Amino acid sequence: MGVGDSAGRLVRPFALTGGRTRPSRADFTLISTVTAIDPPPATTARCQPEHTRILRLCAEPVAVAELAARLDLPVSVAVILLCDLLEAGRITVRPPRLVSRTTPDLDLLQKVRDGLGRL
Repeated sequence: MGVGDSAGRLVRPFALTGGRTRPSRADFTLISTVTAIDPPPATTARCQPEHTRILRLCAEPVAVAELAARLDLPVSVAVILLCDLLEAGRITVRPPRLVSRTTPDLDLLQKVRDGLGRL
């Protein structure tokens, strides 16, 4: 049996990434949404156990930050593993949806104001 760290892992994060410390792509932010491609591409190579676990967790869309938390890995390590899967065509990534801040919803603001006036 190997000795794990305080989180109970037997494999150090740098071993999971093959010693890589930076992602190969800039597609991922903390709130980017990741989804596994189903069925997987026919030409994909066999995955490491960590990649397989990520694919299971990404069966439904999940944010990068939430995925890292579920994996109990630093976000930087999770992103490097996600880059591997994206390059292999096993996942899709969607950037966060930008919310327009130039035109506020005046109706909503008036309802808030009216509700505060009743307090």
